[in-house]
Amino acid sequence: MHYRSPKTPLAVNVIRVVPTVRSPSTTSVFRWLSGTSSEPLSPRFARIKQYLIHGHEAQVQDGWDRLLLALQQEREKIRLHGSAIVPEINFWDLNDVGKRTKFRDALHQTGIAVIRGVVQEKEALGWRELVKRYIASNPGTKGVLFVPLVDVLDMLFGSPFLFLLCFPPSDPALYELYWSPSQILARAHPNLLRAQSFLMSHWHSTETSKVSSSAPPLISISHPLAYADRLRIQQPDDTAIALGPHVDGGSCERWEPSGYGLGGVYDRIFEGRWEDYNPWEMTCRISIRSDLYNGAVSRSMYRMFQGWLAMSEIVGEEGHLKVCPMVREATAYMLLRPFFKPRRDVDDARYLDAENWTLEDPVSSALQGAVPAKCQEVNTRLHPHLGLEYSMVHMPRVRPGDYVAWHCDAIRAVDPFHKGKSESSALYIPACPLTEANAVYLTRQRETFADGTPAPDFPPGEGESQHRGRLTPEYVMRNISLEAQRAMGLAPFDSEEKGIPERERAVLRRANTILGFAPA
Repeated sequence: MHYRSPKTPLAVNVIRVVPTVRSPSTTSVFRWLSGTSSEPLSPRFARIKQYLIHGHEAQVQDGWDRLLLALQQEREKIRLHGSAIVPEINFWDLNDVGKRTKFRDALHQTGIAVIRGVVQEKEALGWRELVKRYIASNPGTKGVLFVPLVDVLDMLFGSPFLFLLCFPPSDPALYELYWSPSQILARAHPNLLRAQSFLMSHWHSTETSKVSSSAPPLISISHPLAYADRLRIQQPDDTAIALGPHVDGGSCERWEPSGYGLGGVYDRIFEGRWEDYNPWEMTCRISIRSDLYNGAVSRSMYRMFQGWLAMSEIVGEEGHLKVCPMVREATAYMLLRPFFKPRRDVDDARYLDAENWTLEDPVSSALQGAVPAKCQEVNTRLHPHLGLEYSMVHMPRVRPGDYVAWHCDAIRAVDPFHKGKSESSALYIPACPLTEANAVYLTRQRETFADGTPAPDFPPGEGESQHRGRLTPEYVMRNISLEAQRAMGLAPFDSEEKGIPERERAVLRRANTILGFAPA
C-alpha cells in the first residue's frame, strides 16, 4: 500500500504555502452577504490602473467601444436562446468526434456545460440517502443558513444584501462536510474523473509562463485532482443559498501585478485587444495568486472549472444555478469597466451608448464590485452593459448523476428562492489539474482527510473528526481505484506512463516528490 501517514514530515523542498487563518463566517466572502458597504479602495489601485493601460489608452477606448457592441449582440443571442444556449453532452458520447466538436465550440463561447449521466441516477440518489444518514448519525454536523433580510431584487440592482449566519438547531442547506462517504465515493468515481479530464482537455497551452518563459509549464490536465468541498441539501421554500451574480477566485487580484498579473492572464484586455484574449489558455494561470488578502473562503487550488454533481432533479427557480454564458466578453467588460465613466446620468436615454463612456481623468481607485478578501460582485448598477436581467440564464434541468461545470471566470448566481416541491441536492466538485502548487495543497488536504477536519481552504475546527461513519484513508485505499487514490494524494503517479508528453511526465515526477513518494 503506497499511502504513508500524512503526519510523517516530507523532507522535500516544495513551494512555500503560508496557512491562512479563515473567519468562521462564510458570509464574509461576499460583501452583500455580510451586510457591509465597501470603503473606497487604497489610492495605490489608481496607480495600478494607470500602469495597466499606460501607452494603450487609445486602443483601450477603441476596444471598449467594440466590446459594448459585442455585448449587445451576445445579450440578444442569450435572450433568444435562454437556457438552451448552455452546451450539453451525454457521458456515453464523450468519444463521439462529431458531438465532441459541437460541444467544444459552444463551451469555448459560453464557458458553461452540462455532462449528462456521469453517474447512474440510482447511484447518485443512493449517495443522497447515505449523506442524510451520515448527518442524522452525527447531529453535531454544522451547516450554514443564510437568511435574507431585504428584497432579493436588491441583489441584482446593487443594494447591499443582508444575511444572518445560523447553525443547528436551524435546518441548514449548506453543510460543512468534506469527508462523508458520499463525497469521497463521488470524487473517486471513475466516470467523474473521466468527465473532469474531458472538460479540462478544452484548455490548451499556446504560450509560455510570464514568470518562467524558458522552462515548459508543469501541468497535466489528464490527471485531475480531488478537491474537498462541501454539499447542499436545500428544501422547498428555502432561501438559504441565495447568492447574487459574482465571480470566485478573488476580486482585486485580477488587476494586481502580484495577483493575476503574475501570469499576464489579462494583458491583452488591458492593451485594448480583448478579442485576442483567450480564456482557455492554461499556462498563464499556473503562477497567479488569487488570494492576496487571506479571504474567508478563498481557494488555493487552480480550478479550471467549478462544478457540482446533482443528487436530485434541479430546475430553474428551485435552487438552481444561473450563469452568464459569454465568458470572454463578460470577463473583458468586468476588467475594463473601472477605467471608464459615463458623461450623462443613469436616467438619460443615452446612458448605455458607447459615446457616453470615456476613460477616467483623473484616474480613480475604484474597481467596481471588487473588495479585498471578497468575491468579485457583479450587478446592474455597477455593470450596466452586461444586462444581467437578460444575460443571466438558468442552467438546463438536471437529473441525479448529471455534472454541471462553469469556467473559473464565469459569472454565476443561485436562485434566491426554492419554489419547488422537492429538495435540491448537489455535491460541490470542481475540476482541478495537476500542478506543483496544486500538489502542495493536496499534501495539506491529505492531512485534514486523515484527521477528519475541514479542508485547508475552509474555516478550521473539529469538523468530522468525531463523526461516526467517516471513511479513513486506510479504508479508502482498499476500496477505490488507483487513479482515485492518486487524485487524493494517497498513491504516486506513474511518471513512466507511456505516450504522455515530457511536460506531463515532469509534473508527475515533481508531484511525487512533493507528496513524499519520491526523493527530492
